[in-house]
Amino acid sequence: MSSQITMEQTPLNSLDRCDRCGAQAYVRAILISGGQLLFCAHHAKAYAQGLKPVVAVIQDESENLAAKAAK
Repeated sequence: MSSQITMEQTPLNSLDRCDRCGAQAYVRAILISGGQLLFCAHHAKAYAQGLKPVVAVIQDESENLAAKAAK
């Protein structure tokens, strides 16, 4: 029997901050070990390759940046 982990993703908001620089987070990386990291769009791109081996799920809401810029 295989088990599948279901993770409910809550939307990121202005209170969620990048773990690297403190800017608003637009990306949540849920680690295989169970923790999570939050990143601004810039740092998510910078660390993307290094995160691949340790991440179970990436929640990327960086498209919201374009929506904010259009307003």
